[in-house]
Amino acid sequence: MNQKKGFTLVELMVVVAIIALLSLIALPKYWRFHAKAKRAEVYLNLSSLHTAEKLYWAEHNKYSDKILGQDGIGWQPEGSANYTYGFAGSPNVNYVAGKLGKDIQALGQANAGVQGFTAVAVADIDGDGKPDVITINENREIKIIQDDLND
Repeated sequence: MNQKKGFTLVELMVVVAIIALLSLIALPKYWRFHAKAKRAEVYLNLSSLHTAEKLYWAEHNKYSDKILGQDGIGWQPEGSANYTYGFAGSPNVNYVAGKLGKDIQALGQANAGVQGFTAVAVADIDGDGKPDVITINENREIKIIQDDLND
């Protein structure tokens, strides 16, 4: 009586099917978590942009719509940014382009002057073609204008 031990082909196929089913259930949750992690950067960078605007205002008595260059606030996002930050205008002057911030039309909502400013961050964080648009103003109020996570 020589019995061989092991799994049959049917048993292995059932295990593979179960793993595939569990992956299909878990994948949307993973992508949503991944998109939320990308959004976490925006709160840090918008807060530091707010601080740079406040420092510029303290020195010039007005806010600037220029991020870099002459008369700019001298701000740049930390590391390799996913979002595009700033105001409508020229790249690397009025806004800093991020990896996922291809829709720069949302920057038209941004403004800066004597009374206050509104800066915009935009990115398509989940790749569906709809941008995530978040603003900050002179009072450090962060608002989600268009939510790319809840669609």
